[in-house]
Amino acid sequence: MFSNVVVSALAFLVALGILISIHEFGHFWVARRVGVKVLRYSIGFGSALLRRNGRVDNTEYVLAAIPLGGYVKMLDEREGAVAPAEQHRAFNRQPLWARSAVVIAGPAANFLLAIIAYWIVMMIGISGVAPLVGTPVPDSSAARAGFKHEDLIVAVNGQKTQTWTDARIALLESSLNASAPLQITVEDVSGQQVIRQLPVTQDEMLKSDGDAVANLGFRTWWPEVDPIIGEVIDGGAAAAAGLQAGDRIVSVDGEPIPSWRALVQVVQPNAGVALALTVKRGEQIVPITLTPESVVMGETSVGRIGVMETQSAGLASKAQVVVKHAPLAAFGEALRRTWDMSVLTVRMLGKLVVGQASLDNISGPISIAQFAGQSVSVGIDHYINFIALISISLAILNLLPVPMLDGGHLLYFAAEAIRGKPLSERVQLWGQQVGIVLLGGLMFLAFYNDIWRLFR
Repeated sequence: MFSNVVVSALAFLVALGILISIHEFGHFWVARRVGVKVLRYSIGFGSALLRRNGRVDNTEYVLAAIPLGGYVKMLDEREGAVAPAEQHRAFNRQPLWARSAVVIAGPAANFLLAIIAYWIVMMIGISGVAPLVGTPVPDSSAARAGFKHEDLIVAVNGQKTQTWTDARIALLESSLNASAPLQITVEDVSGQQVIRQLPVTQDEMLKSDGDAVANLGFRTWWPEVDPIIGEVIDGGAAAAAGLQAGDRIVSVDGEPIPSWRALVQVVQPNAGVALALTVKRGEQIVPITLTPESVVMGETSVGRIGVMETQSAGLASKAQVVVKHAPLAAFGEALRRTWDMSVLTVRMLGKLVVGQASLDNISGPISIAQFAGQSVSVGIDHYINFIALISISLAILNLLPVPMLDGGHLLYFAAEAIRGKPLSERVQLWGQQVGIVLLGGLMFLAFYNDIWRLFR
């Protein structure tokens, strides 16, 4: 548990450091290009941990104690007196196009980072799970649409899907403005391609903070194997109770056990609870009572009896895929993925604003740290993919027309372009106060959701 927390924290801090550095470097680089004097380039807020001065303009480079942001401080007459000889280098003296370029450069740098990250991932190859469907949840949308065990989702409304990640994104994108059932092309167990009509509603996809695809009744495929013990682990509950390799679990507490998955679903939630097993050993029926031990899996505790099944060895490999492209094709795929994820993020934000998506979907730094830890534990390809996704989210968040954010500054500049002169300091101050309230409310909600997820 402790090691998971440490890994998540380190993965989060590394990702955050990269994202903030790139974002602020965008502002810094363009400011220098248009002639603005940069006084300080800071990663983090608060007390300086490291500090040095550069040779150009004596710019101060700072690594600060609070790693939840950063800033680029530029010469500006609104923040203090500026020597007459340097007034032409003040930010506020620059033409509107130059100031706009400096502001938009931060989000643009994050979009560029996402493209590069996706490009790297597509070239080195990213492992994934083929979109094979398990037996759908009874009476769910997927079940009513006729999905069967081992259906392979080939495309959603014509959009090809190579992995479950592709399928999830395509299902979510297509459902946001769906006025008709989704056209899901699948390859069934016989190898034939058929189209299944999947009716969806936004309530199913967006009104819960759970897995939006799971809300439709989809389950990820896993080999269905018989509940036969392949190996008994020494020192476990099963060994102590007398279970042996080759035993077939017939029932638990009188409930039939048709598959290994069914056995797992009974054992995991019953840590510390005595279970009465009916076991077939050869031609004999043997009653066995055992109590699953409690083990930590991720952030929760589950029951485990200390047995393994060996029938699925080799079968699960058919669900494993690696998506990889040649450099040129990988770059095109990176551009497409960045665009698709950007559009999806904007559309989801729109649904949140108008109340068509649950506010439970908003995540804060705790959830993001958990995602970071999970991605780095899977592999470097998934971690780079995670950084790309968060970079896109950061870019779009900063472009929101909220004072205090880059989008708020661009809103002021748009008003200046229309009026022919800047907004008054009083109006800008009022806007900053509104922005602080809005951002404070958003941060509170994100932290609340994070804490609620930890303790529910």
